[in-house]
Amino acid sequence: MSVVEPVFGNIGTNKNLKRFSLRGKDKMQSQWHLFCLIHNLEKLNNYGQLAA
Repeated sequence: MSVVEPVFGNIGTNKNLKRFSLRGKDKMQSQWHLFCLIHNLEKLNNYGQLAA
């Protein structure tokens, strides 16, 4: 089991996502997926080297 609140804190605080800049559900969802992709790529960059 994992805690997901740090992900929202990281995206909200460190990535400065206080509001979505696009209108419409589809555009907003695309923007959210982009921020999640960036978060996961940073995790792979920081911690992915430990597994290798």
